[in-house]
Amino acid sequence: MKKYIAEFIGTAVLTFMGCGTAMLVGCDAVNGVGYLLTALAFGLSIVACAYCIGNISGCHINPAVSLGVLMNDGMSSKDFIGYVIAQVLGGFCAALLLFAVFTLGGVTDMTGGFGSNGLAGVNGSIGAGLLVEIILTFIFVMTILGVTSKKAGHGSFGGLIIGLTLTFVHILGIGLTGTSVNPARSIGPAIMAACSGNVDPLACLWIFIVAPFIGAALAAVVWKSLNGKEE
Repeated sequence: MKKYIAEFIGTAVLTFMGCGTAMLVGCDAVNGVGYLLTALAFGLSIVACAYCIGNISGCHINPAVSLGVLMNDGMSSKDFIGYVIAQVLGGFCAALLLFAVFTLGGVTDMTGGFGSNGLAGVNGSIGAGLLVEIILTFIFVMTILGVTSKKAGHGSFGGLIIGLTLTFVHILGIGLTGTSVNPARSIGPAIMAACSGNVDPLACLWIFIVAPFIGAALAAVVWKSLNGKEE
């Protein structure tokens, strides 16, 4: 149970800090610094959580990462299900907290999307959105599998490397899809956005669930074929 609580907390922190930063600074092409601040918020959240809960749950805080670990024989099916439930609940809790914070802060226009994902950057193309998210998730999960491999020997630098990689994929992805690579980070904000009058994120939410899982599965398959079975 401690592992699941850790995953809940970690995903809540990631979503609250990352999506909250996106809500504050904006993520449009005119304000490029907003891209970097949001990317750093997501990446630094991973760094903080990795050194906080990494020794408890492994700090997946992402169902796609958990799928990659599962396919790489790094966790049981039971734990995978428990992790995913905890992660989704954590992301939703973070979206509720963002709603509370911005409401108490006097922000009445909640139609911006709570940092939710969309297809505006790819002109509404479902195919392009799927491809972007599959590629970015593939890169992210491949890095995680490599860094956490028993053969890697990165030691205490693993969390930093993974956090920087999440920042890396956000720098490109934010302008295209808002960068999900994490279904749990996408579900809560999309639901809250819909509840606040913006149904667009909910309509395309399936893309940000399906694509990260496909990208993670591909990463696990490629990693196994290149690296062989863990000792």
